[in-house]
Amino acid sequence: MNIFHRPFLPPYILDQLARSADAAVRQAAIDAIAMSAALRALRAALATMPIMAAIPSPTRAKERRIHDMNRKTFSLPGTIILREAEKKLVRDKAVREAYVHLGTTYDFYDRLFGRNSMDDNGMALIASVHFGRAYNNAFWNGEQMVFGDGDERIFLRFTRSLDVVAHELTHGVIAHASNLEYYGQPGALNEHFADVFGVLVKQWRFGHPVDAADWLIAAEIMGPKTKVKSIRTFKARKAYRDDPVFGTDPQPKHMRDIFEGVDDDGGVHINSGIPNHAFYRAALELGGKAWETLGPVWYKAMFRLRRRSDFREAARMTFDIAADEHGPRSGPAAAVRAGWKAVGLPVVPPRKKPGVGVK
Repeated sequence: MNIFHRPFLPPYILDQLARSADAAVRQAAIDAIAMSAALRALRAALATMPIMAAIPSPTRAKERRIHDMNRKTFSLPGTIILREAEKKLVRDKAVREAYVHLGTTYDFYDRLFGRNSMDDNGMALIASVHFGRAYNNAFWNGEQMVFGDGDERIFLRFTRSLDVVAHELTHGVIAHASNLEYYGQPGALNEHFADVFGVLVKQWRFGHPVDAADWLIAAEIMGPKTKVKSIRTFKARKAYRDDPVFGTDPQPKHMRDIFEGVDDDGGVHINSGIPNHAFYRAALELGGKAWETLGPVWYKAMFRLRRRSDFREAARMTFDIAADEHGPRSGPAAAVRAGWKAVGLPVVPPRKKPGVGVK
């Protein structure tokens, strides 16, 4: 399993929508499910070669290219509409949003971590908008971003949400870092890191400290025919409960409730709620701006985890990084430890070596 062509909307949401009594909602979900199945071959082909999939920028600097698929689902990337540094008026909102959000995500990784695009080698940021008719999803296919316009009822155009764009581009970063296997707990960590940096990019862009951030995923794409405010939340509560369209959010927030089935690639979107909540609790414990202290810890962890790392290894790794960077009894280390403990993953600090601290 791998991350290529991994649609943003989890399968449990599309499956729920496919059972809707509303024929239009049902058909849009069925079309999105069918599209996911049709593109699995590309995902498999690119699984083991993320470097080969990277399309370099001619200048090895920020290079955005936005294309219009004009509602087609074949011949990606479509007609080029806007490229880096072009000074022309573009009225298409989806084109403008994709261009701006790709740039914001690039700037976040560049300014905070000195990373030059997803592969750290100037990979071009390519996006296609208006993919399919009323397509309820967005995805990263190993080479580029692809955005649907939504059905304008349950979902609006997917370019509206900065955290959706940053989430998908972070999958590209992960592919060039630990390339976490997309199944079970490693896959849930894959989704977790994408969610974490999705919300951090948004918090950084708007200057929101921990206590002012909404900690929601995809709030901007929710349409007028649903009362659901987002598809996921980092907080303890459910993102939605007993909704007539969406049902109940299945994400657990503690290890005692972990999903152990085979659906959703072994719960990659479902169980990501556990480490997501751990990060939120750590951020709440520490306070301030999450991207300044916890962000670098989680960024370094992405590169140190192995392909099949699980939650316990992630907990240990993030604590060790925080302890190395700030000290084992520092605020950041204590916050990371408290965050993982809150979700049932206690981290035991290493004992002092004999003689340490003795004069």
